[in-house]
Amino acid sequence: MEDYQLQELVENLSIKFFQKPFRHQALFNNRLRTTGGRYLLKSHNIEINRQYLEQLGEKELIGIIKHELCHYHLHIEGKGYQHRDADFRELLKKVDAPRFCSSLPARPVRKRSSKILVYKCSKCEQLYQRKRTINVSRYVCGKCRGKLIKIDG
Repeated sequence: MEDYQLQELVENLSIKFFQKPFRHQALFNNRLRTTGGRYLLKSHNIEINRQYLEQLGEKELIGIIKHELCHYHLHIEGKGYQHRDADFRELLKKVDAPRFCSSLPARPVRKRSSKILVYKCSKCEQLYQRKRTINVSRYVCGKCRGKLIKIDG
């Protein structure tokens, strides 16, 4: 779905559920991470997280749009538009919009390599275990100042 298609969808949902026009801009914001959408108070625009459409489908997207339209219409009318306001909660129930959006499936966390690197002193044979590589041309053994050798392991 492109931004112009989202704009059409928001305008249609506004007329269908609120019987009022949506006269501002609706667009996808790919930088949103922790929320399904947001209503911007200064510009009156609505931004939607595209991942909700891609991962949870159009039904979830419509719920998010209806939620943001509740903020929009109440703010334009000068009524209580915040989550804690009674006007907002009543309008959510009236248009059957969710109070909070569903959470996205967890992204796989990149696991850091837990490989242990082993270095050995060429003089005293002292072993050093490290998680990060050591520049053997720059560092020497702390015990006898001998040259370090990387051991494959």
